[in-house]
Amino acid sequence: MTGLAILDVARDGIFVFLKIAGPLMLVSLGVGLAVSLVQALTQIQEQTLIYVPKVVAVFAVLLLMLPFIGDAMAGYMTRIAARIAAGG
Repeated sequence: MTGLAILDVARDGIFVFLKIAGPLMLVSLGVGLAVSLVQALTQIQEQTLIYVPKVVAVFAVLLLMLPFIGDAMAGYMTRIAARIAAGG
């Protein structure tokens, strides 16, 4: 396997990772920002309040995006398997 092929596989893996994790991280960021804003406006200083809405939102998005995540991972594995079958 040449250096360019290794870089191609690594770049493809990073793009797949960003496609999978990006929406989850953005939802987590948005929910965290919204809860922090509500805490600041109401002056509620409970540190554990932010975790429950974040976990629920990320879990809901994960369930909604599960077919997309599975498709992205299967496509990546298919490309890796094709490279292995081709001999590098």
